[in-house]
Amino acid sequence: MEHFYGLLLPIVTMVAVFTFVTVATWAENRRKERESYYREETYRKIVEHGGDSGDRVLGLMRDEERVRERRRIEGLRLGGLITTVVGIGAMVFLRALVGDDTPVYLAGLIPLLVGIVLVIYGFFMAPRAVARDRSDAVGPE
Repeated sequence: MEHFYGLLLPIVTMVAVFTFVTVATWAENRRKERESYYREETYRKIVEHGGDSGDRVLGLMRDEERVRERRRIEGLRLGGLITTVVGIGAMVFLRALVGDDTPVYLAGLIPLLVGIVLVIYGFFMAPRAVARDRSDAVGPE
């Protein structure tokens, strides 16, 4: 019976983690579904009012796409910076832990280089599309 109590904590922990992940995933999907529903409902109401509503709906859709793209690029930049710092930290930690005899600390180059690539892409390659969107948005209304 005592052997059972030793397994109880890992079992309860695993059940709690999987339950949390399941509920969090369900809640996130439900939130996205509601956002989509209300967005489409807003588009429908704008179109029902007539006039230049088609242009207004297209403008809203373009604005949403710009915001999504900007958030994606900012996420790339932040992810790249975090990964770069993790790589540097891993190199320092492994160097201090193992010492100078073995080059184990070079394993930190993997996240470091991945982070550098993400940062380079996020800051120098991806912003060109956002800059074009900003120039379109600044034009006369």
